[in-house]
Amino acid sequence: MNETTSETIAFLIRHGYTVIFAWVFAEQIGLPLPAIPVLLAAGALAGNGKLSLALVVLLAVVASVMSDTIWYQIGRRRGGKVLNFLCRISLEPDSCVRRTEATFSKHGAKSLLVAKFVPGLNTAAPPLAGVFHMRLSRFLLFDSAGSFIWAGVFIGLGYLFADQIESLAARASELGGWLLVLTVAGLACYIGWKYFQRQRFLHQLRISRITPEALRAKIDAGEDLVIVDLRHSVEFEAEPVVIPGAHHLDAEEIEAHHDAIPRDRDVVLYCS
Repeated sequence: MNETTSETIAFLIRHGYTVIFAWVFAEQIGLPLPAIPVLLAAGALAGNGKLSLALVVLLAVVASVMSDTIWYQIGRRRGGKVLNFLCRISLEPDSCVRRTEATFSKHGAKSLLVAKFVPGLNTAAPPLAGVFHMRLSRFLLFDSAGSFIWAGVFIGLGYLFADQIESLAARASELGGWLLVLTVAGLACYIGWKYFQRQRFLHQLRISRITPEALRAKIDAGEDLVIVDLRHSVEFEAEPVVIPGAHHLDAEEIEAHHDAIPRDRDVVLYCS
């Protein structure tokens, strides 16, 4: 084990509990700091008797529930707008809102048990609970259970494979700065690919889109349009204002009720 690895482990032993709490809280509050490697490392240190397993799990759960409660309160006060904001800054904003709302609408509080394992739903589930006006006691119960499952799985894996993780960390440290370069390059490639996919998607839709200003001009001019509001029921209940003359139809109902949409006029669909 080289000097860098020894210093890293020594730092985690001295400040491990503080690092675990702060790191998990930061990730769950929305900062791009993956907590899984930290949980695995904490579990490995607990497996080698250098940290308390029970205290590591407790701190991770408390940090997670604290940050989730903040998002719950924001969702309760700000409604669907907070979800739109979270999905707007995600890598897949075109499907984020619909996917997370559909999942939460179907499973309710039970989705909190697995939300942290699902990209997108991890960040969106706590504010969605607030948007749905879930009771705080019920939210805390299911969110605590979900946080315990999430933290327990990765800390437990680190605990079980403590020797292998310590050996892997020693080998990784031998790469020095190259490991950081490879990690950053891989992340940049992933983000670049997602950005390319989004731009291609928007380019394909551009000719079929209409701006709010252009739609307003058509309405003011008296054009005979069919306007369909496709917002999810969560967003519709949180902000029930609609464009004049629009018909509300949940996106999941289009296939079953598409015949209700006239084909002899221009049809304008809008959502979040």
